[in-house]
Amino acid sequence: MTMQPRIDNLPALARAAAVPLLAALSAGLPLQVLAQPAWPSKPVRFIVPFPPGGPSDVVARIVAPRFQERLGQPVVVDNRPGAGTQIGTEIVARSAPDGHTLFLGSIVHAINVALYPKLPYESVKDFTMITVLTATPNLLVVHPALPVKSVADLVALGRKRPGELSFASSSNGSSNHLSGELLKTQAGFQMQHVPYKGSPQAHVDLLGGHVQLMFDSMLSVMPHVKSGRLRAIAVTSAKRSPVLPEVAAVSETLPGFDVVGWHGLMAPAGLPRPIVDRLHGEVVKIVAEPETRERFLTLGGTPGGMPPDEFAAYVRAEIAKWGAVVKASGARVD
Repeated sequence: MTMQPRIDNLPALARAAAVPLLAALSAGLPLQVLAQPAWPSKPVRFIVPFPPGGPSDVVARIVAPRFQERLGQPVVVDNRPGAGTQIGTEIVARSAPDGHTLFLGSIVHAINVALYPKLPYESVKDFTMITVLTATPNLLVVHPALPVKSVADLVALGRKRPGELSFASSSNGSSNHLSGELLKTQAGFQMQHVPYKGSPQAHVDLLGGHVQLMFDSMLSVMPHVKSGRLRAIAVTSAKRSPVLPEVAAVSETLPGFDVVGWHGLMAPAGLPRPIVDRLHGEVVKIVAEPETRERFLTLGGTPGGMPPDEFAAYVRAEIAKWGAVVKASGARVD
């Protein structure tokens, strides 16, 4: 029989302190949770594994100030690009799970599992999945000089001039890279893939006409479409986007084509559940704010907020999905 410690002979102040502690122990809470210090107790580093200016960076800089207001500590966006996001991702995987290192994960986190046979981290095991911040389809854009106004036009031109067209991407293994590979596979023509070190760098050459087309996040490319410097011919989601209802979906020409990028909040594995729940709750509030919601919708993004366990299952499903796409398309890192 388990003996409960007696507190009736303790001084009044000691009894007052002991009662909640004994109640928590009786509920089965581990001592390390009871001893959890106030969080956050110092600045929070928000690691983005892409260069400044790209869609992931845009998302991080929309939500970071909101986190800072709600958490009461500075939230610093720390861009750590390189090696197809592996540099920044590994930093997070090796960081202490104390809530002071957060990660802006994306669809690339799922794609890389199939593209890189020896990642320096476990893409599921080494991370705590918290929630989706926003989900955004890619937009297929072309330089205005390219004589195409639809996916059907592009397919016809690609088949007529096999291997002559080139498409840019923000990096090897990015969702815009895989979108191009999927288009090649389904449409049956060849294009040259030209990877860059981020979307801004790719946009420079696309705007200059050095490459002809690109799939990119609506968050990133919409300003160039609105200015008329690029022509939007299709979205990659299964259905048309409410942001650009006049632009067709690729699936209307190539049935089954469906690519939706996402940006999610993650942390090192082992993040205490109270911190996970606090962060998820704050995200739900942040994406519901009219200003944040409007910014995401204007840029083509759907506000997120799914529960942590659901997000973890979603990431595992995305890894399986993109593994099949990579295998079918023969995509590889150059």
